[in-house]
Amino acid sequence: MTELAATFKQQAVAEAYQHRPPYPDEVFDRLLDLITDAPRRVLDIGAGEGAIARPLAPRVEHVDAIDFSRPMVDAGRQRAGGDHPNLSWQVNPIETADLDGPYALVTAGASIHWMPWEATFARIVPHLTPKAQLAVIDHGAVDEPWLGDLIPVIERHSRKQNHDPKFDVVEAIVERGLLDLTGRTRTTPVSYRQTVADYIERLHSTSSLARDLMPAEEAATFDASVAEVLRPYAKDGVLDLTIQAELSWGRPR
Repeated sequence: MTELAATFKQQAVAEAYQHRPPYPDEVFDRLLDLITDAPRRVLDIGAGEGAIARPLAPRVEHVDAIDFSRPMVDAGRQRAGGDHPNLSWQVNPIETADLDGPYALVTAGASIHWMPWEATFARIVPHLTPKAQLAVIDHGAVDEPWLGDLIPVIERHSRKQNHDPKFDVVEAIVERGLLDLTGRTRTTPVSYRQTVADYIERLHSTSSLARDLMPAEEAATFDASVAEVLRPYAKDGVLDLTIQAELSWGRPR
């Protein structure tokens, strides 16, 4: 697990991250609704290149974006909104980060499963406002008709073994007694178009399929196999996707 997490420190993974679909606009409306305290400061943990922090910063008082990967933070600074005056970046694991609260909201986008939960919650809870919420956000494409053929390709090359697709990180955190869950919801599905080439690069932004984990010949074979699976579904090299996010929120303990 630790070895796979370290792949997010690779420059190639940070560059590939730009090919992940953006979070739907509805995500940010719902996050703003969760802020009921002042100051309207947000802590984004496992921020990556700021897919949540950058769009959220203009809408709140301040966002502190924390990530342990310098290439990710450097990429985030260079992307749209990365230099907003309401946004501060820090390269640190959250359990030892310098925090400047109190925070009315903590966000974790597809990242909290990588963190040591007890140490993470022990670090953030003292820096929260009385009604602060933690929101865990995950998103991606849904209803991909090619998955039946694509999954075997991924499994042949993935460095992550024994993956459990039914594992629910939020339920696991609740069971540990670290979160009083308040609500869960899914956003309205939205359309998104992506080239086959960018879709393949998105796969390489994951910890288990990073290019640096594969010999060049294997990476070429993987890319060609994925392209072959997607070819019948693409029109002029472009895929029509549907993107949806899931939000879970509650009071950290």
